Amino acid sequence: MNSEFFPKELTNCNCGKRHIFPLKEILSSAGAINALPEILKKYGLKKPFVVADTNTFTAAGEKVLSLLKSNGVAYSEFVFSNSPEPDENAVQAALNRFDSGCDAVIGVGSGVINDICKIVAKTNGRFYIIVATAPSMDGYASATSSMTVKGLKTSVSSKCPEVIIGDLNILKNAPEKALVSGLGDMIAKYISVLEWRLSHEINGEYYCENVADIIRFARDKCVKNAQGLISREENAVKAVFDGLIISGLAMAYAGVSRPASGVEHYISHVIDMRGVQFNLKTETHGVQCAVATLIAVRLYERLKSTVLSDKKGETETRAFSYAKWESNLRDLLGGAAEPMIELEEKEKKYDFDKAAARRKIIISKWDGLKNIIEEELPSSEDIEKLLKNVGLPLSFEEAGLSVDLQRTFAATKDIRDKYVLSSLLWDLGLIREFCAAIR
Repeated sequence: MNSEFFPKELTNCNCGKRHIFPLKEILSSAGAINALPEILKKYGLKKPFVVADTNTFTAAGEKVLSLLKSNGVAYSEFVFSNSPEPDENAVQAALNRFDSGCDAVIGVGSGVINDICKIVAKTNGRFYIIVATAPSMDGYASATSSMTVKGLKTSVSSKCPEVIIGDLNILKNAPEKALVSGLGDMIAKYISVLEWRLSHEINGEYYCENVADIIRFARDKCVKNAQGLISREENAVKAVFDGLIISGLAMAYAGVSRPASGVEHYISHVIDMRGVQFNLKTETHGVQCAVATLIAVRLYERLKSTVLSDKKGETETRAFSYAKWESNLRDLLGGAAEPMIELEEKEKKYDFDKAAARRKIIISKWDGLKNIIEEELPSSEDIEKLLKNVGLPLSFEEAGLSVDLQRTFAATKDIRDKYVLSSLLWDLGLIREFCAAIR
């Protein structure tokens, strides 16, 4: 293990959970890809199944196959003819091409390829190695895959890699958008840690301060090196890549995605789902998360100065119409709305009595909750400056996207059973007012 940036294994955490370090090793250095044959030998692996797409094959796949050939390593390969969508069709295509004689899976790529390969490796019970091609997202070291299943963006249980290889000579030459996407994914951690803490206070959700600290460390490492990332400085690229891996490890430690995603990720997910359903333009996940983070920070700033009213919350939540909610959700998301409607039948977050109980807790703890918001969030001006400095857009319009912001934000509370800003605003009877203020 590289002790320079890996947090130590947390076996006696005061949260009561034993956090298991899931990785065998990570190589994060210039020329790291050349160690691949030795890694295979070290773990007794004879024949890997190599997966890439046309872009990642050019970036690193050719080098992987060349290394295997020159070292006499047998292999099977599958290269997607285009950039695959993260859905069940892509997973099935890879599974169909899997050679049962292979004892390992080598993914060559970043977000989508990694997500697909983690599922392929888990399904077949194989050793998994990811050769990263861009510091573009935080899922390298997580044990979940972000996939679209029946139109719904969801986290699917998969497999954490045993080995991650990040060759800085490859990573620093990633497309600029891939570089800033990783940073955007990490900027989002301001919101995710905050909402994890808020839900712990309001709902008693499991929370671990040690894991939250790991996320903060990873996030701050990325933000500190943001400018160097754009100029492709090797140390900055390494810092961001390492930070992204640490974030993934934190999710693995917690056993859930909560430490690394909140309402900002759900805004991105709704945009992606509408893109699939209605063939609309989308941006990379990290770019969308960056813009959504700025929106969320602005809303939290507004919330801090809002006087809460139990009466208003009671009036608004009592007036809630399931029929109108279902109709709006179907209009916004088409067929992707159905799993969300089914989830509400089980979760019943719109139950009046449950909302009233949560609202009572929120109001009674409001001063403390506002302090948590102050502790975790920078100002919206600071976020704007950070985005500008690295060329990230400040709005979805600037990113070239047509987004129904009010309905998109309102739908974030329906994607999964995770308590986020939109959930909090609904409980307080403020969702309509705040949606109208989104910019």
